[in-house]
Amino acid sequence: MKQLITLSLLLLASLDGAEPSGENSSRPNIILLMGDDHGWEEVGYNGHPYIKTPFLDEMAASGLRLDNFYAQPVCSPTRGNVLTGRHPNRYGTFTPGRSLRPEETTVAHLLRDAGYGTGHFGKWHVGPVKNGSPTNPGAMGFDEWLSHDNFFEMDPVLSRNGGKPKKFYGESSEILIDEAINYIEKKKEADAPFFTVIWFGSPHEPYSGMETDLALYRDLPENYNEVEVSLTSNETGQRIKRPQREVLIERYAEITAMDRSIGKLRNALRTLGLKDNTLLWYCGDNGTPPSGLTESQFRGLKGKVYENGIRVPGVIEWPKEINKPRVSTVNAVTSDILPTLCALAGAKIPDVPLDGINLVPLLNGKMTKRGEAIEFWNFRGSRGDKSSPKPYLDPELQKGTTPLAKKMGGLFTRNFRNDHHPEISEKDFLGPRAILTDDFKLVIDGDKGTGVELFDLKKDCGEKNNIAEGHPNVVELLSKQLRDWQGGVMNSLMGRDYKQ
Repeated sequence: MKQLITLSLLLLASLDGAEPSGENSSRPNIILLMGDDHGWEEVGYNGHPYIKTPFLDEMAASGLRLDNFYAQPVCSPTRGNVLTGRHPNRYGTFTPGRSLRPEETTVAHLLRDAGYGTGHFGKWHVGPVKNGSPTNPGAMGFDEWLSHDNFFEMDPVLSRNGGKPKKFYGESSEILIDEAINYIEKKKEADAPFFTVIWFGSPHEPYSGMETDLALYRDLPENYNEVEVSLTSNETGQRIKRPQREVLIERYAEITAMDRSIGKLRNALRTLGLKDNTLLWYCGDNGTPPSGLTESQFRGLKGKVYENGIRVPGVIEWPKEINKPRVSTVNAVTSDILPTLCALAGAKIPDVPLDGINLVPLLNGKMTKRGEAIEFWNFRGSRGDKSSPKPYLDPELQKGTTPLAKKMGGLFTRNFRNDHHPEISEKDFLGPRAILTDDFKLVIDGDKGTGVELFDLKKDCGEKNNIAEGHPNVVELLSKQLRDWQGGVMNSLMGRDYKQ
């Protein structure tokens, strides 16, 4: 019932005021930007004591700052979440290296059908980007792409429209932005609206940076040298340990370089006369990883369903419609992106269960509460099976081609997988999971041995005070709501959303 009501509201919203697009219409051009492993606290506007992000700070100061914006705990699931508006467990994208399923309908499909040009630049990570892959950006709705199977550093190797990987020399964020600007210029010449996705390789480890950016952070506190962190070596691709101060200098340099490239994009939009009616939406894909985590007001880290794993920077700039700066504390999540953009573009919503809602009322300043819960779930169900599940796609089609610095399984490339789920069993419902409402956050098995925890994030954003014992009725209600939602997700995982 929840999904039917949500879908009905979305359809009504998408019909409200939809007009043909172009320079003289109300439908915006749309650019999605995403940092890789960029945590909520790692921006200047959220008060970080060292990191310099002047252009994201400008966006936050002039547009809509989403202080309670969430992603999935790790990267591939979040990217699937953005593309489909659905929780990644619905289609088997449980962890990094799990692909989408070809039957999924993406926001790129929907906006392309609504008349938008669609381009993808940068990290893909939901399937190989090569020709012939049924889950490459082209198959998933993008007309043009310059993309990488996974993450990348300086001088990235990228594939254009599925072709042979080619090395591009320079700082990777700027390379992506330059390519995206070229794409946007072509769409302007053709008088076509555009939907452009730019997924950076920064600040994912192993870290590197330009000397001018590294120099900004040479005065980090010496006490960071007292901690050693594990990360990948740029030289060997193997795990090494280094003093955290050295690592943070490089990590922060990558964030600043990414921020500068965003400034370059904003200037290009202004020069091209497109800034006013272009919606520019930035977010991270998950929380801060161990190598970058220092003092924090939040609990957890990348991979966890606590706040440091899932709360990420979120900011929207759209001068035509968001003409006064606002800060929102309404809960929002990456699965909201698809229904929101479809409403703005007048595009149809797919006839499958969605996990996101239309945030247009939030953009308009009319939403003060979310109403709908947000669920998080690190799937653990079938991982203990000794039998090998049946691959959903031919493993040959799942082999990656674009090299990266990190060696794994003897390879400097990445292969993907997606499996048929054999049958639903009780153990499928296990794993760290959480449900977030306007008033409470319930966490089950967030860490080994933690059991059931209930938090009031408005009073306790650090999730230090478990109030479950004092609110048994809330725990019972939210536990049931979470379990019911999991049941729907498992039905999707069995392929029951796809028309036979």
